Amino acid sequence: MTKNLKLSKNTPFRIIFTTGILIALAGCTQETQNKLGRAVQNWTGTDGVLDIYAGEKLVNRFIEIDKISTAVATQGSVPRPYRFGYGIYDANQNLKADAGEKKVYFEFSDYSTSYIFYENPFSNKS
Repeated sequence: MTKNLKLSKNTPFRIIFTTGILIALAGCTQETQNKLGRAVQNWTGTDGVLDIYAGEKLVNRFIEIDKISTAVATQGSVPRPYRFGYGIYDANQNLKADAGEKKVYFEFSDYSTSYIFYENPFSNKS
């Protein structure tokens, strides 16, 4: 099959590059793909928001999160049933880092926590 593939001088580099990336990712496990995706996000920067719910009520909000990680066992590579990260605790839940709101470490359970993680649509960050 590959001997029929002919690339002309007019073939754009990004098409070749993108095709190579897609072929490489096809052979990766889902976790490896997720790690690569997080690496790209960390390189480009994100402004994530984590909303924690109790039923239908928003009870906690963390902003300016660059990533949420899955905890891994110290012995072996088994994922733990919680996620963690760092973000500013948005006490008044206005999607802005106000005076007195500080960056904190947080954890939440994969099993029992109702949450939504998303990019801050009101951010002025580029």
